[in-house]
Amino acid sequence: MLSSRIGILGGGQLGLMLLQAAVDWNLDIHVLDPDAEAPCRQIAPHFQQGSLQDYDTVYNFGKDLDVITIEIEKVNVQALEALEKEGKKIFPQPSVIRLIQDKRIQKQFYKENNLPTADFILTENREDVRKHSSFLPAFHKLGKDGYDGRGVQRLTSEGDIDKAFEQPGLLEKAVPFDKELAVIVARNVKGEITTFPTVEMVFHPELNLVEYLFAPAEIEKSIDEKALEIARRTADAFQIVGLLAVELFMTADGEILINEVAPRPHNSGHHTIRANVTSQYEQHWRAILDLPLGSTQAYGPSAMVNLLGEEGYEGPAVYEGMEKLLATEQVFPFLYWKAVTKSFRKMGHITIMDADIASLKRKVDFVKQNIRVISK
Repeated sequence: MLSSRIGILGGGQLGLMLLQAAVDWNLDIHVLDPDAEAPCRQIAPHFQQGSLQDYDTVYNFGKDLDVITIEIEKVNVQALEALEKEGKKIFPQPSVIRLIQDKRIQKQFYKENNLPTADFILTENREDVRKHSSFLPAFHKLGKDGYDGRGVQRLTSEGDIDKAFEQPGLLEKAVPFDKELAVIVARNVKGEITTFPTVEMVFHPELNLVEYLFAPAEIEKSIDEKALEIARRTADAFQIVGLLAVELFMTADGEILINEVAPRPHNSGHHTIRANVTSQYEQHWRAILDLPLGSTQAYGPSAMVNLLGEEGYEGPAVYEGMEKLLATEQVFPFLYWKAVTKSFRKMGHITIMDADIASLKRKVDFVKQNIRVISK
């Protein structure tokens, strides 16, 4: 399988880090992305500009390849289904992508498979939400196309209902949780499964995306075992081949509930490039190329800080504070080859390691205070 011609749908930062892992094994990688200046453009052996949602573009991209994978779910599934019927290996499978593309179907899948998740109500439009005002507080989520915090509105009371979406979505009961956790699961063609250590995510208070995380999560062993078990059950229920990132809520009474999943490498696993024996990106290749799964053992405590474009800046990116970061032991910047910064755009991440948890947390604060992405 190492000699296969491999395609990645999507050339953003996740594709870039998949490429970086592929270089070590001399994999023949082809990338499709709508942006002519996508991060992968700089290092991909073969790069094609084109729509990920156009049937003909995706089909023609994949027809001469052996294995196709994704770095984003928003792709043309019909084209992938046609390619699969012709014998192409598509991982994650088109059936999995189709199911996960729609949060409404995704939530119903959890219910049908006895996987724990918050209560929810399917809605068609804003007026539909208004009929269920007694269900508030809740989050209104778009069924399709929500990403990185977009497509989610918190509705606390009836006065917030004007913020609800007009498109089909779901109203998810707001769960009072103590922590937000994530587990990345790898499942290969044979059905073998490995899990990365559970991480604890801290979300930006306004943007609804991960600001930073700690690995491993500071939780009791019984809670950790429950989180890992639910993540494994979820991957098995999907029968996915590849990676599945499972985002979880931990409630005050120790209940673990599935929030959402992503069938690909994920923001909650960036730190594994330095902090674990096998990174999530290498593990993805192992899983979809039918190779033995690697050890997920961590070298020690670690953290990851997302590097976002500074608010109010747009233009050619300038990274302030890199000298301070590079002068600090076990602090590793990863930049995403994005020439232009915008407010809150993901421009990179910083992995931080330390044997001591207290020192690790001090380093996280230091990094947050000393690096900024601005424009010229």
